[in-house]
Amino acid sequence: MDVEKLKATLYLQSALPLAKVLREEYAPLFDRLHYQFNAVVQFSIKEEPEMGTQLIFKNGLLDVAFGVDPNATVTFDFPTKVAFSGFMGGKMGAQYLPKVKNLWRLDVIARVLPILLGLKILDPGNIPTSPKKKAFKVKMVLFFITNALSRLNKSGLPEMNEWTKMQPERIYQWTVKDGPAAYLRVKAGKTKSGHGVYQRRGPFVHMIFPDIEGAFKVLTNQAPLVEAVSKGFVKTEGSLEYSKDVGDFMQLIESMLQ
Repeated sequence: MDVEKLKATLYLQSALPLAKVLREEYAPLFDRLHYQFNAVVQFSIKEEPEMGTQLIFKNGLLDVAFGVDPNATVTFDFPTKVAFSGFMGGKMGAQYLPKVKNLWRLDVIARVLPILLGLKILDPGNIPTSPKKKAFKVKMVLFFITNALSRLNKSGLPEMNEWTKMQPERIYQWTVKDGPAAYLRVKAGKTKSGHGVYQRRGPFVHMIFPDIEGAFKVLTNQAPLVEAVSKGFVKTEGSLEYSKDVGDFMQLIESMLQ
């Protein structure tokens, strides 16, 4: 398994698509910044020509597509997977910088830069202090984790494929009381993540956070799991064995993106 390719995939297909959530969260700001804005801004990797993610702006609204568009308005083309992952992970240095195709379109770059900066909320070292930003970080991390878990399976990670292939339909749910929720659906080797509470079936494993503060401490690793449980920051209902498995995969994602 190409770990560097998997890491780059998580950034391309789990982190960058959260630009849509960021856009919705700060709609008044971006409604002004992106007024009648039309462009395709692409992130690609020269080493892996088929890998790419496009942020597609149509009349100020944002959509996301995967793959490479040769006619993108602006392309941030990274030389290697390591360079791209390093850039997304906040590493500094010329070796992590992309070649920007159509650099002269500074008007487009200026409108996209705030989104790239906003996605830095996902960085493990980004520990906000205001209640609003804490709540937003919890939402973004939950959405990222559930999508990344599904991507591990779709990308062919052997351990994840083995774990999912024999399971009947099961829902792994994360819920913050009076806050965001996300889920992972597993069925016969296939996975799908989603935002909110899954409505068609009760959860097989349900991780419940009593409030944003508890979720924030757990999801930013400020409270080890044993301590988090003992202090009531999180409660798990359902299969303890499978909840442990999910926790192990979450730690794998975290270790890859350090």
